[in-house]
Amino acid sequence: MSAQRIPVVMMGTHARTRGGISAVVETYRAEGFFARWPIHYIATHCDGSRLAKAWLAVSALFRLLAVLVRHDNGVLHVHSASRASFWRKCAYMSVALLLRWRVVFHLHGGGFARFHAESGRLGRAVIRFFLDRAGRIVVVSECWARWIPSATSNRNVQVIPNPVREARYGPSLRREAGLVAFAGRCDAAKGIFDLLEATHLLRATIPQVRLECAGDGDLGKVARYALALNLGMRVSLPGWMDHAATLDLMRRANVFVLPSYAEGLPVSLLEAMAAGCAVVATNVGGVPDVITDGVDGLIVPAGNPEALAAAIGRILRDPAFARSLGNAARETIANRYSAERTLERLDQLYAGLGVRRQAVRKGASAQTLQETSP
Repeated sequence: MSAQRIPVVMMGTHARTRGGISAVVETYRAEGFFARWPIHYIATHCDGSRLAKAWLAVSALFRLLAVLVRHDNGVLHVHSASRASFWRKCAYMSVALLLRWRVVFHLHGGGFARFHAESGRLGRAVIRFFLDRAGRIVVVSECWARWIPSATSNRNVQVIPNPVREARYGPSLRREAGLVAFAGRCDAAKGIFDLLEATHLLRATIPQVRLECAGDGDLGKVARYALALNLGMRVSLPGWMDHAATLDLMRRANVFVLPSYAEGLPVSLLEAMAAGCAVVATNVGGVPDVITDGVDGLIVPAGNPEALAAAIGRILRDPAFARSLGNAARETIANRYSAERTLERLDQLYAGLGVRRQAVRKGASAQTLQETSP
């Protein structure tokens, strides 16, 4: 079969699903990646009820089979996190490997190392089985590239950071005094309760400090904890916000904080940096690969509200320092994480697997997603 006829099936979350993977895939689409490669995108996960999720996962398998039976050679590119996301992908990878398609395993989940450690001997053997047989393993940071050898003997590992669309981030809005921003799921794993405690510690010395959280989760529990800390009107929980509203928050805030206990390469952090916002994040996952402490952001230990409060306070008390961090953060994104730069690496990966570019037609990118998504 000629290289021109090799298709790519990409599988990941639905475009309307909340989370980092959907944001990455949407950037691929917006930057024309789906238009220049012969990609069939199949959604495997969505927000909603368990029944809706199960139906989509099963229907995705049949959609994959419909492509596989028409081609005796191709590439399956799966975007995977840990736990249920990985086990779903195992079904799809099994079928592809059985029919001798090559697999690109694209790891996003910040909790994958813990998932691997807690999976038991049999679970780790399954993980190794699929990783060993992947044609390429893609990770989002050097940190994860260093971890991968503990789970597989496969050395076909490539680092491709999550892309950021710089064109969407214009000049910052007027920064609002004391405004601290958070974007992500409001739960303990993301460090939201540590952030509330840090805000509580700051209010005595920075009276104007207030926190706005863009994200879903158990907002009732978060609100009750805020009230227990006597934060009152200092904490705003608007729930999940679309990209435009989240970007507006990042452009208004004095500091963006991501106090997570585990991460891959957090899209929200990259977007805040692209927006020129000073950032504080914990030293987990790929965060230390992005931030140079004291240059384009501040890094603190996870699970340490006191250190978190000290870093936030340092930025809020020194506007010149905040501007310096924000300007350097924008440069970091432009130099290392722009969509153009990161997608060049994915172009090279596909070319190395023998996939040939297709003629770009106006509107082809959007059509590819619509044809294979519900």
